[in-house]
Amino acid sequence: MKEAKAELRKIVAFSEKEHEVFVANKKLEIVDFHLQNNPFYQELVGSNNYKNWGDLPVLNKQNLQKPLQERLSKEYSTKNSYVNKTSGSSGTPFIFAKDKYCHALTWASNMYRFGWYGIDFNTSYQARFYGIPMDFIGNKKERFKDFLSHRFRFSIFDLSDSVLEEFLHHFRTKKFDYINGYTSSIVLFAKFLQQKNIVLSTICPSLKVCMVTSEMLFEDDKLLLEMQFGVPIVNEYGASELDLIAFQNKEGEWQVNSETLFVEILDENNQPVPNGTSGRIVITSLFNKAHPFIRYDIGDIGILDEKSTLQNPILKKLIGRTNDVAVLPSGKKSPGLTFYYVTKSIIEDDGNVKEFVIKQTKIDTFEIEYVSEIALNLAQINKIEKAIALYLEPNLNFSFTRKKSLERNNRGKLKQFKSMF
Repeated sequence: MKEAKAELRKIVAFSEKEHEVFVANKKLEIVDFHLQNNPFYQELVGSNNYKNWGDLPVLNKQNLQKPLQERLSKEYSTKNSYVNKTSGSSGTPFIFAKDKYCHALTWASNMYRFGWYGIDFNTSYQARFYGIPMDFIGNKKERFKDFLSHRFRFSIFDLSDSVLEEFLHHFRTKKFDYINGYTSSIVLFAKFLQQKNIVLSTICPSLKVCMVTSEMLFEDDKLLLEMQFGVPIVNEYGASELDLIAFQNKEGEWQVNSETLFVEILDENNQPVPNGTSGRIVITSLFNKAHPFIRYDIGDIGILDEKSTLQNPILKKLIGRTNDVAVLPSGKKSPGLTFYYVTKSIIEDDGNVKEFVIKQTKIDTFEIEYVSEIALNLAQINKIEKAIALYLEPNLNFSFTRKKSLERNNRGKLKQFKSMF
């Protein structure tokens, strides 16, 4: 860790020109290493004689659906590497590895960014809104890791009012410094506080900041969190197999990690798009020697701000996942989040609806599942259907199902739009 922190400090201090040289060298170095030492990557590239960066293949998660042992570099094994599994929120989970130094740099990167808000991983007490293994041994191991990491975990598989009341009790009795966890769960807790007319920082004055991750944070939800928590809300975007990809800075911008990653925005032909244009987010891990993540398509669509530079890229917008695009009867393609934005703006006016998800079951058919105090009435349903016809296209079919709770994945994430078509 000491070495990793020192290297990160050095990278952060580079001038723009020094950073340009650093990135160019690291890109060459990591590709050459894997071409020499990784049979999986050698086979993928097909030749050592690539001339340009753009000649290299774009990796996707399907490429990685093979045993980890077949993807590791020479002299690396599951015993001398950090090994973990992705959450599978994209629909294709897989096991990955990082060499120990790369993993240390990931932690150094996290510590550096959280430090912008006065959070010290060694001393600051975290209120953690995450899933947890339900089996006895897995549960105890995770709780022990939480204890060592100075954090208290709120299990998010049951978010009923009685459980949220218990959450509240912990905030009254513990000196939390910050909240970190899945967006949807934290938003649900904020709605509970709103119902009770409680601002969290008044009962937990030690609270400094809240970091949300893994799921989309909408602007009105951010305003709700700021109002009910009484602290700054920070939006982070990361991937367990890589690092923090973007982290909201003190100016409110989503600052992309340019120290341990190289981030590209590519079109359907794997060509870079101009800043300000949407495209696939493709990422290279500049330090991971155990496993190649070179030009790795993470499965998300985003836009880099026009003012972005190589040293200081700014993620202007994260649009969603590539597999969360609705194909409509007219042939039009729309990000699934369009439905979510339109629906959300209508059904949350009175705070009745707690959460909802949208599923496309046929080309013209969508199911909306929601949790609420009172069922949606016909007028509200008609209003939603008219808005979607206006923003997308007419003659789409919707069904509305009120549920006690919504299905989350095994880590507790809520997938807000899913096309099953």
